[in-house]
Amino acid sequence: MPMSEYMRGLRAKVGTTLLEIPTASVLTFDVQGRVLLVKHADVHRWTTPGGAVEPQERPADAAVREMWEETGLHVELTNIIGVYGGPEFSTTYSNGDAVSFLTTVFEGRRIGGVPRPDGVETSEVRWVAQAELPSLHTAPWVVHVLSHAFRDRSRPHFDPPTWAPTDS
Repeated sequence: MPMSEYMRGLRAKVGTTLLEIPTASVLTFDVQGRVLLVKHADVHRWTTPGGAVEPQERPADAAVREMWEETGLHVELTNIIGVYGGPEFSTTYSNGDAVSFLTTVFEGRRIGGVPRPDGVETSEVRWVAQAELPSLHTAPWVVHVLSHAFRDRSRPHFDPPTWAPTDS
């Protein structure tokens, strides 16, 4: 899995310790209502195209860049699907690096390019219908995000807060 210089330097200092990482993802739908997903080359699970927001990078730029790098598609961002985080947005890579994601998920419209895996981070790229999702090996968070995206993309989604002060 490629790692940015920033992340490589950070990992040199903290090892495989759990890191909270800001990320951005893009959901692109075709005319049949299918969503474009990628198969992650390291964890071998289907996921949304996306990745880490680098220091001082705008989340929208990270989303467009990651979509291009992982799928070969250039997209125009048209909407925010939602902002997500929490326990189900965690994973451990094969090298032992533990991460928890705080992710902004955008909707994008394809404006160029041809779908193809990059062969490094992604091993497959394909359009997936909602009915196919249960048969795919995905992370729990992918199912969570896609359930919202297939149900209602008219407004941004966020999970309701579970925290409240103890003295209220």
